[in-house]
Amino acid sequence: MRLLVVEDEPGIANFLQQGLEEESYTVDIADNGKEGLELASTNDYDLLLLDWMLPGLSGLELTIQYRKENKSTPIIFLTAKDTLNETILALQQGANDYVKKPFHFEELLERIKVQLRPKTNSSKSLKIGCIEVIQGSRQVFKDKTEVHLTQKEFDLLTYLIQNKETICERTDIIKEVWDIHFEYNTGVIDVYINSLRKKLNLQKGEDYIQTIRGIGYIAKEL
Repeated sequence: MRLLVVEDEPGIANFLQQGLEEESYTVDIADNGKEGLELASTNDYDLLLLDWMLPGLSGLELTIQYRKENKSTPIIFLTAKDTLNETILALQQGANDYVKKPFHFEELLERIKVQLRPKTNSSKSLKIGCIEVIQGSRQVFKDKTEVHLTQKEFDLLTYLIQNKETICERTDIIKEVWDIHFEYNTGVIDVYINSLRKKLNLQKGEDYIQTIRGIGYIAKEL
């Protein structure tokens, strides 16, 4: 597996490269956004790790340009930015996950493994109301118009529809969608739910994803 780390702090970049190479990953390093985009665009990577605040081209700008050509390679942000609006913005522009600095390497490693896990080849179609999910091609349609989701948004929507009419507790969502089996702040789920609702453009009378306050979420036919 080949990873690209775009990080302008030498200490963090070296730490990541050493740790990931010890886990048998091949790691390329760029210390600015322009070089990172050039490497990402000319090489085949299995995953990108991007800092947000980069010289030349920010991690967000890199993501926007990269996603115009590459729709599937996972992107994880490593950044000190952690406000709700910034998190949502990163997810909307194509990030798959978001890790706040400072971070534990073991947690980052698990998130990388989750993103690199092979996806299902099932061609089964799931439906709820006017929303259709095609698992094999990882496509989502609303009223027969395709909606472009990130990998994790797709996984979350699929999980909720697979369990429609059943309350999905927050701890179960983290375990099943993020594959995190230790204590973790489940607030990231809210960010993805908000992003899903916006991308699906759910209007009045289309409340297919409902919040169960203090518990979790439920996908319901209306």
